[in-house]
Amino acid sequence: MNRRLAAVASILLMAAALVLAVVVAVQSFPRGLTVLACLILGAGAGWWGFLRRGAARAVAFVAAAVLLIGAIVLVVVEGHVLANIVILVLFALSLGAAARAFTIKAELLGAPAPKHAVLFYNPKSGGGKAERFKVADEARARGVEPIELQLGEDLETLVRAAIDRGADAVGMAGGDGSQAVVATVAAERGLPYVCIPAGTRNHFALDLGVDRDDVVGALDAFTQGRERVVDLAEVNGRVFVNNVSLGVYAEAVQSSGYRDAKLRTIAETVPNVLGPQGDGLDLHWKGPNGSAQSTNAVVLVSNDPYRLGRALGSGTRPRLDAGVLGITVAGASDASGQRLRGIEEWSAPTFEVSSEQPIAAGIDGEAARLDPPLKFVSRPRVLRVRIAPRHPGASPSAAMPEDPWHGVAGIFRVALRGSP
Repeated sequence: MNRRLAAVASILLMAAALVLAVVVAVQSFPRGLTVLACLILGAGAGWWGFLRRGAARAVAFVAAAVLLIGAIVLVVVEGHVLANIVILVLFALSLGAAARAFTIKAELLGAPAPKHAVLFYNPKSGGGKAERFKVADEARARGVEPIELQLGEDLETLVRAAIDRGADAVGMAGGDGSQAVVATVAAERGLPYVCIPAGTRNHFALDLGVDRDDVVGALDAFTQGRERVVDLAEVNGRVFVNNVSLGVYAEAVQSSGYRDAKLRTIAETVPNVLGPQGDGLDLHWKGPNGSAQSTNAVVLVSNDPYRLGRALGSGTRPRLDAGVLGITVAGASDASGQRLRGIEEWSAPTFEVSSEQPIAAGIDGEAARLDPPLKFVSRPRVLRVRIAPRHPGASPSAAMPEDPWHGVAGIFRVALRGSP
């Protein structure tokens, strides 16, 4: 589906969804308000229980379940089940078509192929993607030397040794933590770097514009790559490509059982940190206006800002060359202890978090405990990245509007002109 056709499809699908939603709302009034009240009360009871332990948590979860089931029963009794399902499907299809309409392919310059490229790969990462896609064999077929990361070996040492032997381009097939290690050395030595999406989620690859579903095709970046230059970021001298999480998630990551039972571990961590009998966290920083703040919940510092809370492109970074950190804080309090509302987001080239004790951190999803203060710094445009010619070379949200109103105008613009 081309961009203009996707935009037209999005407009028609959204119009159909809105018309059907209005019809159902008129027919259901005022019973629809009862459904909404049940959903709100159910969500509130669930969150209250999430912060408690033992019997209090169980009672709250039962109440939440009863309220949510009640909302479903009311919808069924009113007889609009099929219509509501159709509305949701139409909205989902419209958003999917809009995302396609705003997707772009970056115009990147070609780059000369390296003479001695080396690919490091973790055979266990991403459930064994490197082995399943025969990454080593595919690399050899392209004249790239594959080096397997063995258990107990230090990846940074391997990369430095390969460069000392004459490697003039390096790549990594593995998770984001391994990508950061190889990218760090590549940036330090001024060499081109190739990201092969052989990890579990491959967030860095997504925002670079690498097709995460084309593991083998990503290897063409070594021989036919187009080049772009992006940022890195570091905390206390340690480089990260995606983000560093502090707070509830970071505390959960420290648990030995996190990898095997992530949701259960996070659920057990929440009351320990945020609950009335929780230990709390000792994190302090200065907000965007210079005021002192602290939190018991979440601080997320990213290598360039994320697009959060949007219908389109949420959780991705529109740019990786803005030269700033993205800072997101939830559950913060001011110097007087007054809870600040909502979620704060801002960007800055540097950021510092202090504490009276070592701080648990999730660095690109890997557990760490760092001595305070944590000093975050953006390192603008230090990494040369090669992208395969068939891959986008830009984030999925690179051309997406910032707000719904500009989104509506943008989708009509694409429908009329074929370009966002």
